[in-house]
Amino acid sequence: MSDKDKKPALILAEFGTAYAVLHAAERVRDAGYKTWDTHTPFPVHGMDKAMGLEQSKLGPIVFGAAMTGTTVAFFMMWWMNGVDYPLVIGGKPGYSLPSQIPIMFELTVLFSAFASVFGMFGLNKLPRHHHPLFNSERFSSCSDDKFFIGIEAEDPKFDLEKTQKLLEQCHADHVELVYDDNEGGLPSEEEAHG
Repeated sequence: MSDKDKKPALILAEFGTAYAVLHAAERVRDAGYKTWDTHTPFPVHGMDKAMGLEQSKLGPIVFGAAMTGTTVAFFMMWWMNGVDYPLVIGGKPGYSLPSQIPIMFELTVLFSAFASVFGMFGLNKLPRHHHPLFNSERFSSCSDDKFFIGIEAEDPKFDLEKTQKLLEQCHADHVELVYDDNEGGLPSEEEAHG
């Protein structure tokens, strides 16, 4: 099937500077697109605002996990030292909070770390072993010195001609249609066995 017969997975626009991609992102946001992203070789200050992104949901997830870790540590140490196997040493109470603070801190950090990693994977829908962007030869320069905006075809506002025209009006250095050669996400029989 030729590229003309297939629907593109996304339109990819290449920009030469961070300033150009930042202003293009503002125009794409103002045009009402929802399923799009920017790709830059380094963090660009103000990009979140230019894209209209909300604050990350990861913070509350990590905070909840931290409080869970603290609570689990508190009740675990209370149960082990105060109820299940109390030891009276030097007339001290069976459960002494100050001696348990290091354990509570460690479980707070442990639960937070796991929530950060797995929460990030979940919110970013990872792992994703295949993305149509990998089919673009120009996209490999994204990690070096080029800046990109990709608007996905699944966006409700996506219209091939209008979207392409918008990106060209943003003064993109290059606009390209990217096709998904592997729509199922798994390699074909020929690709798998060479």
